[in-house]
Amino acid sequence: MAGQSRKWMILVATIWIQAFTGSNFDFSEYSSSLKSALNISQVQLNYLATANDMGKVFGWSSGLALMHLPLSLVMLIAASFGLVGYGLQWLAIKTIISLPYSLFFLLCLLSGCSICWFNTVCFVLCIRNFPVNRPLALSLTVSFNGVSAALYTLAANSIDPSSEELYLLLNALVPLLTSLVALVPILLQPPLDSFSRSPDAARKNSVIFLVLNFLAIFTGLYLLLFGSSTSDKATSRLYFGGAILLLISPLCIPGIIYARDWVHHAIHSRFRVEGSGFLLVHVDDLELHKDLLTRQTSALTLSNEDGHSLLTENGSAYGSQSSKSSDVCCDKILGQDQLAMLGEEHSAAVVVQRMDFWLYYVAYFCGGTIGLVYSNNLGQIAQSLGLRSSISTLVTLYSAFSFFGRLLSAVPDYIRNKFYFARTGWLAIALVPTPVAFILLASSDSATALNTGTALIGLSSGFIFAAAVAITSELFGPNSVSVNHNILITNIPIGSLLYGFLAALIYDENAYSIPGDLMGDTLVCMGRKCYFWTFVWWGGVSVIGLASSVLLFLRTKRAYDRFERHRISAQSMVS
Repeated sequence: MAGQSRKWMILVATIWIQAFTGSNFDFSEYSSSLKSALNISQVQLNYLATANDMGKVFGWSSGLALMHLPLSLVMLIAASFGLVGYGLQWLAIKTIISLPYSLFFLLCLLSGCSICWFNTVCFVLCIRNFPVNRPLALSLTVSFNGVSAALYTLAANSIDPSSEELYLLLNALVPLLTSLVALVPILLQPPLDSFSRSPDAARKNSVIFLVLNFLAIFTGLYLLLFGSSTSDKATSRLYFGGAILLLISPLCIPGIIYARDWVHHAIHSRFRVEGSGFLLVHVDDLELHKDLLTRQTSALTLSNEDGHSLLTENGSAYGSQSSKSSDVCCDKILGQDQLAMLGEEHSAAVVVQRMDFWLYYVAYFCGGTIGLVYSNNLGQIAQSLGLRSSISTLVTLYSAFSFFGRLLSAVPDYIRNKFYFARTGWLAIALVPTPVAFILLASSDSATALNTGTALIGLSSGFIFAAAVAITSELFGPNSVSVNHNILITNIPIGSLLYGFLAALIYDENAYSIPGDLMGDTLVCMGRKCYFWTFVWWGGVSVIGLASSVLLFLRTKRAYDRFERHRISAQSMVS
């Protein structure tokens, strides 16, 4: 029983780490001060934003470190990266030290790398401690990474609402303090052999995850309402204290563990939990993918209901399938090298040769990544429209809706018994709000349009960020996900550079000089013209991402449907 309680303490610690280490999402809060202090152009500011995102290129280094170092030490190293990266930037902006632009770039790169290391630590904690409910643990904890900007905004407002550079100091210190607090439960991790992998354990744990998701929704609504409050310090501190209490509240889980047996015996005869539609994650866990793969591979070949081969002679999950006569025109796109089975392991060399991977890559590149670049530019977008005082509100809005989008990524798992739809189909649906948002932003420069567009983009990108790990696992294998997913997210720094460079060029083309407070003159653009063509271009790119996701769904739908039939069949045999 103690082991069960300690694993839930690990989950709470992981939630704290994710909630306070998404420090790259508050870049817009201090970007204007950074630009003014360094006396740089919008293009140069974009390079710094890109450097923050380039940390993901070095995500493999965290995995390598975990092969040789304890997980707790890797977490502290990640905190030290952020302490140095953000701390030196804060000292430079406060004119305590002097740093060249090139060193600022390297510090931003180091800060971005720290975030990636923290994410790796959280992934490993969830996988080790929740082997059966892995998808739910990952989706819940990753969701809290989306509220970091709102939490930092509340913290900054409770200390000094007028200081934009304060965000850099918080980014340096808060992750370190969080790591020290989380260190205790991490060092007291229960042994791996103490976890039950039975379907019954998965069902019981699913109830707790459902409660935690409802608590997470309430936390998101709270931050949405009060996260950007710019009232007096006392009120801001009260709101911030409320947010901390909400993050601490999951600590009641150990008590729930001890009370669960009593509840089970008291009401089980009246309400049979096993029949609930949301208790299905145990069969969606990728361990089942591997079990199905073993059975299918042992048979070498299988036939689908149309009589076509699912596996090639060498056992590959990619078979050549002929289309029906009505689909002849799309055969080359939808039928060639089509995915036939979920969960087979693919090496990096094989993955990059698959059309499915590149459709997935383009969908992410033109969807989630463009949303992240939009958030990086929120400061200048609001300033150009004369809404600089609303930057905190916009950042909180993006953060809160990104959080809701991440939570929504788990909904398909909960409703699966009542309504099944391929996860790649959910991905395509999640991409729809992005082009809609950019159309709205390009057509109007009102505050309402800006708030609505920001919320839609945050919702869409949050869903994509959270769902991506599960999709990568299902399409290309769970054991290879650490390598294959790092290949996928190389699109983030590339997109950050290209999309941000486009926006910066348009911005600087329409900018003019104003007297700077610190160093020389600062280029500032005011008016709708600053980002109009950027929104048009970004909207067009997001449509390409949507089209790519639809093609990916059509190519993988048959494999998902086949897996669902096997799942239902296996479930019927067990019952």
